[in-house]
Amino acid sequence: MNKLYLSAEEALKGVVKDGQLLAVGGFGLCGIPEALIDALKGSQVKGLTVISNNAGVDGFGLGKLLQTRQIKKMISSYVGENKEFERQYLAGELELEFTPQGTLAEKLRAGGAGIPAFFTKTGVGTQVAEGKELREFDGETYVMERALVPDVALVKAHVADKSGNLQFRLTARNFNPAAAMAGRVCIVEVEHVVETGELEPDSIHLPGIYVHRIVHNPNPEKRIEKRTVTEKAGA
Repeated sequence: MNKLYLSAEEALKGVVKDGQLLAVGGFGLCGIPEALIDALKGSQVKGLTVISNNAGVDGFGLGKLLQTRQIKKMISSYVGENKEFERQYLAGELELEFTPQGTLAEKLRAGGAGIPAFFTKTGVGTQVAEGKELREFDGETYVMERALVPDVALVKAHVADKSGNLQFRLTARNFNPAAAMAGRVCIVEVEHVVETGELEPDSIHLPGIYVHRIVHNPNPEKRIEKRTVTEKAGA
């Protein structure tokens, strides 16, 4: 079965709609589906709730969708490095469900595994636990967290065969497998496409059963984040 689409725009057609819950893979700028984000911007769908570790940077990655006001809510664990994100949130223009990073990963993993909820100690006694069920196990208090099952998952992988079997590259794997497994529809952007059967079974990181559509983007921009250090006078 050939799941390859000619363009990111074609892959999103008939799938993305206003008001959907989307999961977008990536960590910072590492392993983000650049072409799919651009196509989502071009689709002009709006009112989106987006699950992602963070929201890119100003003018790149999910930051592009913040600029066009297509995102109404972020479910994230990190909100730095994006001034427009900060501005919209502080102005009350953007909703934020702030989620500890490990909890966010487990919410997606549980969604993909068909587990509706789970208990964790993370967040107990903080604002994270407010309004949520607390339960005691072996003398310790845990908070119940609901799984996430997005309508659509937009994912980045390194290699795919035409049946959707995926390989990720190093740390660019990050949230991508969990997002792919959780999404009701999973669209994957890859740098390399091979024929079905070319990937060794033991080298496949995510089986094609989770993947519905594939987009070939052989030359992503792949921006990297750099630490900037200001030297103190006299130091």
